Amino acid sequence: MFGYYLNLALRSFRRNRVLTALMVLAIALGIGASMTTLTVFHVLSGDPIPQKSDRLFYVQLDPETRDGYKPGDEPQDQLTRFDAEELLRQKQGKRQAMMTGGGGVVEPAGNKLKPFTVGLRYTSADFFAMFDVPFLRGRAWTGGDDDGRARVTVVTRELGQKLFGDSDPVGRELRIDGHALRIVGVIDDWKPAPHFYDLNTGRYDSDEQAFVPISTALDLKLGRNGSMNCFGRTIVNDPTAQNVPCSWMQYWVELESAGDAAAYKRYLDNYSEQQRSAGRFERPANTRLRNVMEWLEYRQVVPGDVRLQMWLAFAFLVVCLLNTVGLLLAKFLRRSGEIGVRRALGASRMEIFKQCLVEAGTVGVAGGALGLLLALLGLWAVRQRPAEYAQLAHLDGGMLALTFVLAIGASLLAGLLPAWRAMRVPPALQLKSQ
Repeated sequence: MFGYYLNLALRSFRRNRVLTALMVLAIALGIGASMTTLTVFHVLSGDPIPQKSDRLFYVQLDPETRDGYKPGDEPQDQLTRFDAEELLRQKQGKRQAMMTGGGGVVEPAGNKLKPFTVGLRYTSADFFAMFDVPFLRGRAWTGGDDDGRARVTVVTRELGQKLFGDSDPVGRELRIDGHALRIVGVIDDWKPAPHFYDLNTGRYDSDEQAFVPISTALDLKLGRNGSMNCFGRTIVNDPTAQNVPCSWMQYWVELESAGDAAAYKRYLDNYSEQQRSAGRFERPANTRLRNVMEWLEYRQVVPGDVRLQMWLAFAFLVVCLLNTVGLLLAKFLRRSGEIGVRRALGASRMEIFKQCLVEAGTVGVAGGALGLLLALLGLWAVRQRPAEYAQLAHLDGGMLALTFVLAIGASLLAGLLPAWRAMRVPPALQLKSQ
């Protein structure tokens, strides 16, 4: 029966080309606008490390003075160097990593390339295993390299190819700001979006091309990037010194279970009380332990304008559906004579209802195809914007399927009232008019 209803629908489209075109266009405009904004929202709010996002936790402590303290206030987003180094030394998690962003000037060997700047990540050895960073060649440095302030580095495939072409960079020398570092590993393409482990150096766009032990970076006084918050009453000459009250370090820990997370939270509370007893902390224990998605939600990573645009686009889709309802209603009621004859010949109300829904669904398929083209055009326009997330605006397989599901679902929804009205056309009225 479906094939029969589909054939009737196609015949109806040919008889009412203008009305059909208006319905298809209404659906397409609504689908195009909604899928453009929904795709942008999808790529910005996605899980950057889905295989273990529930096992990675961001650590927050509250080392500030008593001034301005209000119970329930959120602690600082970053740690002081002292606290980060102490937590790393105590190693209470399965893995842990302290880090910050930086930058430096690479001095290529030979005369083929001029010196150029690169983004750097200063971190500890567990970083690579914790975040499942894929290696193309070599390995990560070790905890012993952290302790020994080893002059080592891990570079990206892009930087390795730029400096050494097709040659293996492992074991070669990388000079940054005049300091020689030995390359021990090369990572494959890896750009999590959003840049969840450090939201201070770019949320959706990061140019990190080399990774250096943070102990080495501090020893060499390599340049750093990102925000810093200093507090207290002490005059600060070097905000990166060990005992200075300045928060500028990110700290992540990997924990295996909810029980481990609860135990680690108690450990943080005990650590805060110990530091308070020692006179470093003035406020009661105020700690936070958020997993990846909780951290992204807390930091409101998805721009507010993207959320607003998405809701406005869906409101526009609703308006388009209301127009489609009116057009379908007009079309079906204009065919009341045909429907009455079919009822008189034995067609049931349910058969009429199904026929009308098939016709509405066919409009949805055509509108979805045109809407997909409009969505692709809209996403191209988004990629032309200067926003840092612009280049992420691409339609994946899941969103492609959702385009047609949404289009067909919307058209069927729009067709419910017209189909119900059509199936209630009584055969007696039509026979009487003959």
